[in-house]
Amino acid sequence: MIKEKFFARESHLSILEKRIRDLKDGYRQNIAILGDELVGKTSLIFNFLNKFCDPKIIILYLEARPETISSFARRFIGVLLYNFLVNSAEPIKEDLEFLIAKSKKYIPQTTEKINTILAALEKRKKINIIPELFSLCELVKSETGKSCVVIFDEFQNLENLKVKDLYEEWSKSLIQQKNTMYIIISSQKYRARNILAKNLSLLFGNFEIITVEPFDIKTSERYLEKKFSLKQINPALKSFLIHFTGGYPFYLELISDAFLKNPQEKLEDVLEGLLFEPCGALNQRFSTYLKRFMDSSESQDYLSIIHLVSKGHNKIRDIAHLMRQPQKNLLLKINNLQELDALSRSADFVAISDRVFSFWLKFVYQGKIDSLTFDARNQRELFLENIKNSINEFLINAQKPVAERIHELLKLFTDESIQIEKKRFRLTHFREIKTLDFNQRNFNDGLIGRSNEALWIIAFKREVLTEEDIAEFARECKKYRHKLQRKIIVTNSDIETNARLRALEEKILTWNINNLNQILDLFSRPRIIA
Repeated sequence: MIKEKFFARESHLSILEKRIRDLKDGYRQNIAILGDELVGKTSLIFNFLNKFCDPKIIILYLEARPETISSFARRFIGVLLYNFLVNSAEPIKEDLEFLIAKSKKYIPQTTEKINTILAALEKRKKINIIPELFSLCELVKSETGKSCVVIFDEFQNLENLKVKDLYEEWSKSLIQQKNTMYIIISSQKYRARNILAKNLSLLFGNFEIITVEPFDIKTSERYLEKKFSLKQINPALKSFLIHFTGGYPFYLELISDAFLKNPQEKLEDVLEGLLFEPCGALNQRFSTYLKRFMDSSESQDYLSIIHLVSKGHNKIRDIAHLMRQPQKNLLLKINNLQELDALSRSADFVAISDRVFSFWLKFVYQGKIDSLTFDARNQRELFLENIKNSINEFLINAQKPVAERIHELLKLFTDESIQIEKKRFRLTHFREIKTLDFNQRNFNDGLIGRSNEALWIIAFKREVLTEEDIAEFARECKKYRHKLQRKIIVTNSDIETNARLRALEEKILTWNINNLNQILDLFSRPRIIA
């Protein structure tokens, strides 16, 4: 078993440590940590805080939540003073008046200003509360030499405080307070990026964005191998779990723990307990999640859109056709769902990032709605059958070579556009797709796709991709005279830095398995776990 809940994320921890170390040296860089719900952002911060210890740094962690401005101010001040006194010899307790009294002899100017702020709030006097509160960190710095790191989890919820010109006032503080570092966290990626681009975009004091993604395939494998270290786990079952969870640490842990508690149960029975049973942890969570759409006048359309996507209708034009709505109207609703991070968009496609939620929507939520009776036994049997079918479909596809999987994928292209790593391109509808033998050792095999307008040349490399490989592939491509060439090398291994640079020069795309899986997701095909 894994002794610690936290796993991997070494590069993220390294960045946090470096930025806080830089703060001590007089260089301040604010950070925004963005990622889907359940991907491990808060776990990342807590793991860092549990290990971090520096008497010259005061760290304030606050979860932004629905509350009054007075409650927020008292909480902010309490966290500041508590963490200021933590390294002193003073006995401390979680009582604001006690903390103010204990701090007075060390930071008299700061406590005097705190009392002024609290008195103004008590009398409901109009003050610029955000800059006043945040300036306390600078006062502490001037009195003690200690710098503050302020962490707001789900920072966009600060808007619920109803503070006038919140971001404008905060921006002024960010510019003026050069000894205070802010780390903001958000699960609402789309909205958070808009706030950072429009409201908190500064010449000085701007935010470095760190994106926390689900575990990649190798990290997910390492997680499951450690989790099941004392018990055997079927390799095929392990691959299915990676595919099914999409690498979300929360799901990997929840399903693994349930499986370990009942090792004699089949996977479909474990998933039934979590997803189908009324008291199942994920069934309850997803049912609650759907309620966020219910307050809108467009709620029925929102539910219809995400349900269609869960069933594999990922093309915007297909959804518009099935809902009998003009694409213009549909796009407005898709944009709203994007803002709620219920959907992600890739040019002409939309997708549900959370694969487990998508499965629940398709086979539990909609299954119960479509049922003509209240016979839970029939619904359960149908659910179990759908899980078994999903597992079997994955296992059948997993036995196929990657080249064959991609050959099947290319057949599905019908001239739609997608976006991968900020690059948009068209998925050409091919009139001919065939295997390609490069007659050299650098590449395992390849494919060529032809249409009237374009030619795709794809090579596969299992080992590390080198600059020599790029040069060799570029020479091979020059044998074909077609002007519109799409040159792609697919690898499930590392890519040398020089190889990346050479690929850019030669206009060659280098895709890893994650890139391929993004496209497979858009066509509702099982992922490649290699």
